Amino acid sequence: MSTGTDVAASAAASAATPGLDEQASNLRMAVLRFSRRLRAERAVDTMSDGQIAVLGWLRLKGPHTLSELAERERVSAPSMNRTVNCLEEWGYITRTPDDTDRRKVNIALSDAGRDVVTETARLRDAWLEAALSEFTPAERVTLAQAAGLLARIADR
Repeated sequence: MSTGTDVAASAAASAATPGLDEQASNLRMAVLRFSRRLRAERAVDTMSDGQIAVLGWLRLKGPHTLSELAERERVSAPSMNRTVNCLEEWGYITRTPDDTDRRKVNIALSDAGRDVVTETARLRDAWLEAALSEFTPAERVTLAQAAGLLARIADR
């Protein structure tokens, strides 16, 4: 049987714990701030987030067509064409005709593009490692668990 004290304690705990909507909002804002700060670490300061994302995707998944890249980045084909044109002009990607379908052009990383992706990842890892060094071992365990949970959300 619950007492008045138990009910009051439960009510106080409920009031102190934010609702699911507030938790979602707080997490969204924290992830956006974290992501923005992490993206600031890049090998080429003048390169946009979208350009770096394309290079990273090509490194991860190999050559793609323009339409595949546009779909992946959720942008229009003309917008992706502008991105790819810049990357090609800077020497970070190559375009080659498809062996089986001459209407298609495959876009792949050049050695210079691979270097940009590698250096950007190194800079981001170094920044994050420095930030993590300021946390206690227990906090780092919590962050590692949170990383797994965030990956589950991202995979939805």
